[in-house]
Amino acid sequence: MSHEFFQSEAATTILKNVSRSFYLSLRLLPRGMRDGASLGYLLARSSDTIADTASVSVADRISLLDDYERAVQNGEPFIAPIFLLDSCTDAEKVLLENAPSIFSWLQQMDVTEQVLVREVLQTIISGQKLDLQRFGNASAAQHMQLKDDVELLDYCYRVAGCVGEFWTKLGFHSEGREFSREPIEVMLPWARHFGQALQLVNILRDLPEDLRAGRYYLPHTSSLTIGENMLVQQHRWLSHARHCLTDGMLYCEALRGRKLRAATVLPALLAGETIDRLQKATWHQLEQRVKVPRSTVFRCLAEAMLF
Repeated sequence: MSHEFFQSEAATTILKNVSRSFYLSLRLLPRGMRDGASLGYLLARSSDTIADTASVSVADRISLLDDYERAVQNGEPFIAPIFLLDSCTDAEKVLLENAPSIFSWLQQMDVTEQVLVREVLQTIISGQKLDLQRFGNASAAQHMQLKDDVELLDYCYRVAGCVGEFWTKLGFHSEGREFSREPIEVMLPWARHFGQALQLVNILRDLPEDLRAGRYYLPHTSSLTIGENMLVQQHRWLSHARHCLTDGMLYCEALRGRKLRAATVLPALLAGETIDRLQKATWHQLEQRVKVPRSTVFRCLAEAMLF
């Protein structure tokens, strides 16, 4: 049974305001998956807000993430401090102010779903803390860089690949054989690569902004001139993202329910459109930020419903 907060207008408004296009995917999910996926999203979005609030010191953000993780794992109370709330957007502030209701929802869930939510949040928060430790003090004058491909892929797993695994475990738990035509042993690696692809696309889209801030997510790039020379490394990782997204499409094709396939394939279709645009973009166009037009988003939604 759904927790009363999930059924409330407040929860719907929060989800709409903080999840953007992902809200469409959540609403298309089978009822049995919707609670766990929505709660997992809100918890991860809350920790992401803590990690990304740049006006709060790195040390304070790491400390707050530790507090937040204890609340998720052990049920300890978490009240967002005023200095954090004052630095958030209005939607993020409402999200954090509702933390007690969200944690109450977690504690009243099916025991297996609680375990799955706590497991994925532990991995996500570990990735967010690592990101702060590596890049929290980066600046235009002080460049920080991931040392190798392993670190980049590990980061993509911690903040996104694990979400694909969570989605899969939740689906098999709530839907059983109706979730997928393939067994969980086949679906989990596809799910992991799917999530990693989505995170790589985010990194590659935001590359110029991160470089200006001294954050070099792509290994072996700190000595390169920012501009066209950087595109060589960017294209290498675009190819890797496209390869991982191929596994993501195999994952989507294996899902049984039409709405479930639509909910899952929509992010893949949008990521594919973004990769196509990034592949063709000049460095100047990347600096202006590559976006998928609203008309293309609606086309992808229509394609997802027919997938």
